Amino acid sequence: MANISILGNGNMGQAIAGVVSKGGSTVQLLGSDDSKTQVNGDIVILAVPYPAIAGIIAERGEQLAGKIVVDITNPLNFETFDSLTVPADSSATAEIAAALPSSRVLKAFNTTFAATLASGTVGETVTTVLIAGDDSEAKTELAGIIAAGGLRTIDAGALKRARELEGIGFMQISLAAGEKISWTGGFGIN
Repeated sequence: MANISILGNGNMGQAIAGVVSKGGSTVQLLGSDDSKTQVNGDIVILAVPYPAIAGIIAERGEQLAGKIVVDITNPLNFETFDSLTVPADSSATAEIAAALPSSRVLKAFNTTFAATLASGTVGETVTTVLIAGDDSEAKTELAGIIAAGGLRTIDAGALKRARELEGIGFMQISLAAGEKISWTGGFGIN
């Protein structure tokens, strides 16, 4: 199907690898110890905490040129869990797109937890991945890969919608950190 590189081999990276592998895509899963390994996927998923993004762009920016780059980050203040750390009129994804002008940047996976990706469900509802971006072909390609892995997708609109997706992700993480929902819970869309 597709050749995908995932930068980040934590819970989210592994869960996303499981979904895309299930759908028949080839996965290159790279951790921080693999910094010298060339990114070979046509689609690159940034499955790392937001503070790691600047280093990845500095180190691998040239390798990401011409590729679909998927940002899954939620740029929240991990010390207080009380705010996003990007300006109110921007998003982490917009910052990444500006830093990678030769890449087709999308926002996806940030409104799901690893457990709901791995299980494929939120309660009784199929896990839904919201996708935002300005490149409709890139969104369609990513949506097909996710659907092949058994999940549902919804096109959330243009790249500017990444800000709202980050707000949803922030709320979900805040609720889980405050033990109001579990890390295996989340929002389901029927």
